[in-house]
Amino acid sequence: MENTGQAAECRFDLLGIGNAIVDVLAPVDAAFPQDNGMTPGSMTLIDADRAKALYAQIKREKEMGGGSAANTCVVASNMGARVAYLGKVAADAPGQAFAADMQAAGVYFPSSPLQGDAGENHPTARCIILVTPDGQRTMNTYLGACVTFSPEDVLVDVVRASKVIYMEGYLFDPPDAQEAFRTAARIAHDAGRKVALSLSDRFCVDRHRHAFHELVRGHIDILFANEDEICALYQTDDFDEAARLVSAETHFAVLTRSERGSIIIQDQQRIVIDSVRTQVIDTTGAGDAYAAGFLAGWTSDRTLAECGRLGSVAASEVISHYGARPLMNMRQDMDF
Repeated sequence: MENTGQAAECRFDLLGIGNAIVDVLAPVDAAFPQDNGMTPGSMTLIDADRAKALYAQIKREKEMGGGSAANTCVVASNMGARVAYLGKVAADAPGQAFAADMQAAGVYFPSSPLQGDAGENHPTARCIILVTPDGQRTMNTYLGACVTFSPEDVLVDVVRASKVIYMEGYLFDPPDAQEAFRTAARIAHDAGRKVALSLSDRFCVDRHRHAFHELVRGHIDILFANEDEICALYQTDDFDEAARLVSAETHFAVLTRSERGSIIIQDQQRIVIDSVRTQVIDTTGAGDAYAAGFLAGWTSDRTLAECGRLGSVAASEVISHYGARPLMNMRQDMDF
């Protein structure tokens, strides 16, 4: 099935909206997450004291700009898409490093940082990512400045200038951010643009199931989710049942299943996409990269099957090394 109905000429192919976070990656042994009261493979929100305590326990492998939608934006830019990003940082050293990372990746980042007391009280967010030997990641996130993201941070001109607005479910915790999502969706649809949402995490879905259902039904054109997330949304252990239910609620969903590939559902039709085999080192950002490849293809009028293939290729690249950002030029290697 071909991609149709794209909006008129835009300045950006993709606009990401999400939590602007500095990622701290650390290899740990298999028992570390549970020994420290964590659910392996989960994302947990932590306070500043817990962040400091964990930071002191780990051996840091890498520190870099992160955040789910930000990762998607960086990968999409690497693949040749024109990309912008909105997210909140403070006017501190990590916030400056985050902005520099985005600029170096070719992503337009016009968001204003928190200044003065606001920045002191809400420093730039960080995510401590514990990677066990099997490549699974357990994330502990201190949201800091991210919790201040509000409708005022949705820059109207940037939204109107973007073909697709891609929003991450992780940002959905603060009430102001939920209203910012709805504001961005309204602006986008008034301008004839499309709106995509990633569910981000099954525990995030558990916290906001009703609100996510309302958002998907009323504001979302493309839904991205992995198997755990879509099953959590519909409170079932049966993936096929969850896929049936989502196809009744939205006409376009992209569901990833790790090594089993992905399924694209549009208007009751299904396209099955194979995964791309690679050595798994760190699964951080696999879904983010898949969404990047898919949307980079979709905004350049590729077929849905080709969009899915590009998503699988992008995901296989980022899970083959530590960190959620690509280490190779995928635009050149994919003849993009």
